[in-house]
This record gives sequence, C-alpha cells and structure tokens, in this order.
Amino acid sequence: MSTVATRTVRSMTGQGHASLQNDLGSISVEVRTVNNRGFKATLRLGESLSSLESKIESLARSLIHRGSVQLSVNLRKPPGEDLYQIDQSVLGSYIRQLSDTVPTDGTRTTIDLATLVNLPGVMVSGNDPREDAERLWPLVREAIELSIENLNEMRGRECNRMAESLRNDCRELRQRLEQIRTLAPRAVEAYRARLQGKIERALEKHELEVQPVDLLRELQIFADRADVSEEITRLASHLAMFDEVLTGDVDDRPEPTGRKLDFIIQEMFRETNTIGSKAADADISAEVVEIKCAIERMRELVQNLE
Repeated sequence: MSTVATRTVRSMTGQGHASLQNDLGSISVEVRTVNNRGFKATLRLGESLSSLESKIESLARSLIHRGSVQLSVNLRKPPGEDLYQIDQSVLGSYIRQLSDTVPTDGTRTTIDLATLVNLPGVMVSGNDPREDAERLWPLVREAIELSIENLNEMRGRECNRMAESLRNDCRELRQRLEQIRTLAPRAVEAYRARLQGKIERALEKHELEVQPVDLLRELQIFADRADVSEEITRLASHLAMFDEVLTGDVDDRPEPTGRKLDFIIQEMFRETNTIGSKAADADISAEVVEIKCAIERMRELVQNLE
C-alpha cells in the first residue's frame, strides 16, 4: 500500500487510527498532530519495534509536512510467540557440571531442574528481535500509511471549515479595497479644498497673493505622496494568489501550502500598512483598520494549516 502526496491544504490538528494483522502479529497505530512551525515527531514504540524507529520517523516525515506529531505503534504477537525457550546446550552443560561434582561426605545430590532454568543463559527468546522487526516492517508501514490517511481525512474536514472562513475574509478584503479605491481620489480633492481654504484665509489676513501654479505644485506633491494605487494593485494581486493557493490551483507539487499562505498574509499586511500611512483620510483609515482585523483573523487560521 502506498500513499501519494498531493498538493492540498489541511489543518495541522487531528488524529488517526489503524490496525492490521497477519501471521506475524497485530499492529495498531495511533497518530495525533497539533500545529508547529516545522516538523517534530515523538515516537512511542514497543521494545520489539525499537529497531524500526528511524524508518518510522522517515515515513512519517514524508507523509506529514508540518506539525508536532505523536505516533504510537504497538505489536501484539500471536499466542505462544512471546514464550521463552530452553537452550538445551546451556542446560546440559549445567547438569554435567553438577553431576561431576561429588560431595566429599558421600551425600546423594538431587538436581532440581526448576532451579536450573533460572540460571543465566538457560531461558532465551525464540527469535532475534531485529529480524522479527524487519519481517514486520511491511505490515508496520501499511498500518502507519493507513492511519495517516485517516488523519488526513479528519484534517481535511477541519480545513474545509477554516477555508470557508478564509474565503469570507477575502471577500470582505476585496470589498473594502474597492471602497479605498473609490475614496482615494476624493481624499486628494478634499485636501485641495482644505489647502485652498487655508491659503485664502491666510492671504486675506495678510493681504497677500499667491500664484495658482504654487497651489497646484503643492497639491501635486500631496497627490504623489498620498497615491496608493500601486499598493491597492499589489494587495489585490496578493488576494488573488491567496485564493489560488487555498484552492490548490497553483501547481501539482506535493508540498505544504500553509507556510506559503502565511508569507502571502505578511505581504498583504505590509501593503495595508503602507496604504494607511500614505492616505491622509479618515474614511480610508477606517477601512484600513477593518482590513487589518480581517488579515489578523486570517493569520490565526493560516498558522494552523499544514
């Protein structure tokens, strides 16, 4: 059984279970994940599977890209497989040595086999644990892959709810961005009216005159400084890219997208900050505050995506 990784967005929080068995025994797997900036695995393996630790971690890392992972793998052998066996050669050696030992007082000696089996080396495991683990590896691998498939189903359902919330926030951002696009030219006109009013009152007070060209120059300087058209365009572009990544329309590479969404949100926040600092208008500032609130909600959700 093999699991093919596909490009998708999943929550980093979830759990999955799986159990498989064959003539070698029964394998049960439980995997739990929570959010983490990178990949961190904590393995809980039975003693008989400890030699497979590196293989198990490598497999988990290839199937789970981000998150803190707790993976438990337990083995239950068939009845009788765990029984120890008597090493006949070691026991025979003990018996021969005891038989050759003759008490000096002529007392008859009885050999107690129940006591002999407790001597070192008499009772041994029937199989080499490392060989058993290697024989079990295909079953262990299949059980782990199945548990992670179940984990991904749960994480996918959780992500569907998160993705819907993210899309709602994106729609709100677009609406408010369009509002800013409408308000920006009005802000320049409002500044022109305020500036002209101040100048006219000052000129009237001091009986001075000013050339219209000077007023136009000052107005152009403000218009250039307050122009947010480039920031609006870039923010709209970031929103489009966010949608593409969220829906998996960018490409088919098997890689996590949560980190990429987080980077896009950082760029969105940077453009929003620039708009707020450049546009000297109360209405635009109010829209910027609402956009920042929506972006912060999106950031909290994205940080829990794989």
